[in-house]
Amino acid sequence: MMARRLGFGLILIVMAALVAGWLYIEQRRAQLELGVGYAARVACACRYIGNRPIGQCYQDFEPGMEVIRLADDPATRSVTASVPLIASRRATFDPLLGCQAEPFKGQPLKVH
Repeated sequence: MMARRLGFGLILIVMAALVAGWLYIEQRRAQLELGVGYAARVACACRYIGNRPIGQCYQDFEPGMEVIRLADDPATRSVTASVPLIASRRATFDPLLGCQAEPFKGQPLKVH
């Protein structure tokens, strides 16, 4: 009986932690969407205008952008910035226009 109560209590704690994590991410989603778009353009310019290795492009980020990951695609001359499972944006280098971010494809965010 005690083991059953302990198991039920652990399940409740895990569920509460998951809900709290999801709520935190939802509150920060707009900031993350903005951040990955900015990071994609900055990293694209670093890589394809500045001709620097993609690993050096993290140096151009603002404080607080440490969670953003970059993926370089030399075949399309584009850089994708993402926060895994939450937000992702790509910027592609154009010789005439510079680095252009792809249009936002997600749902508009509700601002309260």
